[in-house]
Amino acid sequence: MAFNRSIDRNRSSFRRKMTQDVEMKEQPVPAAPSNSTSSTTSVLQHLKEIAALIETGAYAREVRRILRAVRLTIALRKKLKASVVSSFLGFALAPGSEAHQRLSLYLPKDDQNDMEVDTASSATQATVKHSPEREIYCYLLVLIFLIDQKKYSEAKACSSASIARLKNLNRRTVDVLASRLYFFYSLSYELTGELSEIRGNLLALHRVATLRHDELGQETLLNLLLRNYLHYNLYDQAEKLRSKAPRFEAHSNQQFCRYLFYLGKIRTIQLEYTDAKESLLQAARKAPVAALGFRVQCNKWAVIVRLLLGEIPERTIFMQKGMEKALRPYFELTNAVRIGDLELFKTVAEKFSTTFSSDRTNNLIVRLRHNVIRTGLRNISISYSRISLADVVKKLRLDSPNPVADAESIVSKAIRDGAIDATLDHANGWMVSKETGDIYSTNEPQQAFNSRIAFCLNMHNEAVRALRFPPNSHKEKEGAEKRRERQQQEQELAKHIAEEDDDDF
Repeated sequence: MAFNRSIDRNRSSFRRKMTQDVEMKEQPVPAAPSNSTSSTTSVLQHLKEIAALIETGAYAREVRRILRAVRLTIALRKKLKASVVSSFLGFALAPGSEAHQRLSLYLPKDDQNDMEVDTASSATQATVKHSPEREIYCYLLVLIFLIDQKKYSEAKACSSASIARLKNLNRRTVDVLASRLYFFYSLSYELTGELSEIRGNLLALHRVATLRHDELGQETLLNLLLRNYLHYNLYDQAEKLRSKAPRFEAHSNQQFCRYLFYLGKIRTIQLEYTDAKESLLQAARKAPVAALGFRVQCNKWAVIVRLLLGEIPERTIFMQKGMEKALRPYFELTNAVRIGDLELFKTVAEKFSTTFSSDRTNNLIVRLRHNVIRTGLRNISISYSRISLADVVKKLRLDSPNPVADAESIVSKAIRDGAIDATLDHANGWMVSKETGDIYSTNEPQQAFNSRIAFCLNMHNEAVRALRFPPNSHKEKEGAEKRRERQQQEQELAKHIAEEDDDDF
């Protein structure tokens, strides 16, 4: 009997378990959230955190927090969508405000229904007056989104409205956001081919920034004006503006690199090749690794300037990672100048004429013809102790109505300039080369060594000036909590600087 009771109990428990399993299987499984929805929510949450960071920086008057918010925004720009930007506008601005209505008109309407606006946040925000920093940040966010979506006409209208709003604000916490707006304001007009229309506005903004002691704004606007002038080949006006602009210590490494690049281009056109070479090489060294296009342009101009100075760039310059294809025309051009072959130089100039035209280096390459002839003459003077002018014509491949007379004038000019150490025998039509002396008996090694020492000392002085020390660091002791917070901020800042996408280049 006991055995039968245990069997019945086991059967009943087994039936109850099976019934529970069936009920559990029949329950509907909740649907997992899609990746697109979760990513959109995360981007919106990041934007809200950035807005809170801007509010904190504006309240505490800490410009570094606002600068960090701008860097975080640049890192998020590839993930922005119209629905996300629209939802953030509803969170950051009062829905009935003029700024919200104006900015909402620039956004496309087809993607607005992908995500609903947080009604609780909107209702709360409607009763709170937004700060000017948050409003300017909304202008910047919408402008970045429109440019990335290639809606250039809407971006131009949005940038003009943002500049009109900025003219009424005189707050130091807005300066960082204003400098970025100036850049995208110029970029939107450049993309639409109407860059000359805003030159007067940029000059007026630069004057206002100077009166307000907005040094970051002055730095940005000066570079934009130089770019505006150089875009239309107005080098004299660019040099006049640069020489009369107020001097101050650079605040942004990117802006300082752009200034050095524009200065190098101006110096190159003005035949000041030594100063141009120094500026261009310094801009290429200081540029961030992510700014590949900017570094390529700096190296292109630096190669041309070094060739005009009679130098031959090292082969490693053309083999840098990511630059081999872009610098290939200049590598072949350098090879033609190094050999001193005039025919090969003409072939390379014709082969890559479209590339040189797009880089705006055609007029500089025309100047290189004389350097090619001079290099060929130097090779001839080293190889031959005496050679006739007719043979010089054949080796240089001169094509002119009277090649012997032209060769004689070219040789005489090279002798006068000190390019070659030789004499002309007019009676016999010969070029007689002198014996090459020991270079170490001259002052040339000392000059080269002195230039290297000066470069190292200059780099050391710049590194010392770039160091930042907190005020009264020797008097105040930092607490453990403040130290942890500072270290965390420094780590995040270093991470975002390393991942920063430098589209302004």
